[in-house]
Amino acid sequence: MDKLAVFSGNANPDLAGDICKYLKIKLSDALVGKFSEGEIRVKINENVRGKDVFIVQPTCPPSNDNLMELLVMIDALKRSSAQRITAVIPYFGYARQDRKDQPRVPITAKLVANLLTVAGADRILTVDLHAGQIQGFFDIPMDHLFAVTVFKEYLAKLKLEDLVIVSPDVGGIKMARGYAKRLSAELAIIDKRRDSPEKTEVMYILGNVEGKNAIIVDDLIATGSSLIEAVEALKKAKAKSVRAAITHGVLSGPALERIDRCKSLEELLITDTIPLSNGKKHSRIKVLSVAELLGEAIKRIHHEESVSSLFD
Repeated sequence: MDKLAVFSGNANPDLAGDICKYLKIKLSDALVGKFSEGEIRVKINENVRGKDVFIVQPTCPPSNDNLMELLVMIDALKRSSAQRITAVIPYFGYARQDRKDQPRVPITAKLVANLLTVAGADRILTVDLHAGQIQGFFDIPMDHLFAVTVFKEYLAKLKLEDLVIVSPDVGGIKMARGYAKRLSAELAIIDKRRDSPEKTEVMYILGNVEGKNAIIVDDLIATGSSLIEAVEALKKAKAKSVRAAITHGVLSGPALERIDRCKSLEELLITDTIPLSNGKKHSRIKVLSVAELLGEAIKRIHHEESVSSLFD
């Protein structure tokens, strides 16, 4: 492990520290700040020549700063003769524009993939991409992990009976099916119509949720409008209880106020791919750690071992 080095930007240093604790190594030293005019300033404070380097940096808000920090760190490490550079991006931002679904719009997920590759990244490690096809935007290896195992361990401790896994839209069926299989639960789908990027209208619930403990699963929660409407729809359909297991807690805009007003939501489970600041903490929000999942993946990549078993 003397050839392994883990660095962190300013996006989520606590997660990087927990990963290093799992790996039983020290977090490597780097200066990551800003010049007086706001430009990103990076200096690697230790020798990385010939080392296998991992940079832990989700591109969560402030997305532009965190993405730029990651790019500059990759460049600095490349110029410091690191043998291999893996960008560990627990939350891959700029992923929601992954195709041209309207005229004259960008494909930002592909743009970011190009930026990371040109900067000098040799490999990408991420968790629960917004769209699986983003893996194909990279011409370098990408390991796509799933947080379902983290949620499964917590939900198993609750010992809930009559479970039903709910996909909040048709696009999330594959993820919901994976949860239903691992938890031996039934599957339901909410058919919804989106009026605008911020507002949705629930149309119909496909599947039986009456008298069951429902768990809504999704990859991210931003403003929370889709989640709250799904919760209310499930309660109207006489679900016994409603919880949500959502990997990335962006929680932007009025998300916390909506969660606070929605008494039907018993618990929101998120992971620490995005740091939950003190201003965003809530009594019904439970944060689960992906440090062990990422740490094990880093260890296996470093030792050239199979990572595929972590996908199961």
